[in-house]
Amino acid sequence: QVQLVESGGGLVQAGASLRLSCAASGATYNVYAMGWFRQAPGKEREFVSGISWNGGITYYADSVKGRFTISRDYALNTAYLQLNSLEPEDTAVYFCAATTTTTWARQVYEYDYWGQGTQVTVSS
Repeated sequence: QVQLVESGGGLVQAGASLRLSCAASGATYNVYAMGWFRQAPGKEREFVSGISWNGGITYYADSVKGRFTISRDYALNTAYLQLNSLEPEDTAVYFCAATTTTTWARQVYEYDYWGQGTQVTVSS
């Protein structure tokens, strides 16, 4: 089992920045990749960004490319998502997830473990 705890969400104005953190514990040696998803009210959960746990290879949704940056601290078992140039359309609950089956995962069903989510609200 892998436990994930997100932090760092908040209410900001458009153009501001936030950094989300995801602390992993438990059987982290099984983790192949970590990902960030978001879900706005009335919408499906969507992929935002992912990172392979060992090699640090990163990938992004087109909607956030150039504005968001994913990283990880292997020693601390923590993944981060830096959110820059935030827009009202980025408002959502952001979820951290871990997969034990692939290093390149963009779909919800590919992830085995999920955090509880952290709210990001961007005002115009």
